[in-house]
Amino acid sequence: MPAQEVSAPLASAYPPPPLAPEVAPPASSITMTLEEFLESDLEGYEYIDGELVPMPPTSGQHSKISVNLIVLLTLHVRENQLGDIHVSSAGFRVGERMLIPDVAFVSKARVPDDISKAFQIPPDLAVEVVSPTDVLGRLVEKAFAYLAAGTQVVWVVEPKSKTVIVYRSETDIKLLTRNDTLTGEDVVEGFSCAVAELFA
Repeated sequence: MPAQEVSAPLASAYPPPPLAPEVAPPASSITMTLEEFLESDLEGYEYIDGELVPMPPTSGQHSKISVNLIVLLTLHVRENQLGDIHVSSAGFRVGERMLIPDVAFVSKARVPDDISKAFQIPPDLAVEVVSPTDVLGRLVEKAFAYLAAGTQVVWVVEPKSKTVIVYRSETDIKLLTRNDTLTGEDVVEGFSCAVAELFA
């Protein structure tokens, strides 16, 4: 079954069931700059618009989907020496934000020499797995922030509907169902898996 094209506005991109009510996660107002945050080694937070946004523990379902994708990607990336796969403990500078994707890929040519701290670059591929507490507007904004900073593709994985939304730009967005195949296109070359495998 061919992938379904999705156009803006993106709120229609998520088929039912809907996400949790539009209640933003708590954030702590701070005076810390991004540079100070990068030097602080604070863990468990994203830095967005001058605020520390806590990253709460995820569900077992969220974790299982992330692991499924990490295993599939890592096997392919390592076998073909394409670069590195990173889990949700790794932070990436995305413009003037510091974001923590659930899964990320950095191509071999872009892997920094020093990875002892958070990445000063955005990933080539960023994956966000939707949690029950996620707000749709924040996820769409985050996907566009990745793309604006140089990330080539963003996958938003929705557990309830078992779908993946693939963002390449504001006008290049595809909705994949469990009957479709997810590919790495020109970003993770040669990678493909059935969408259903992510939810097995």
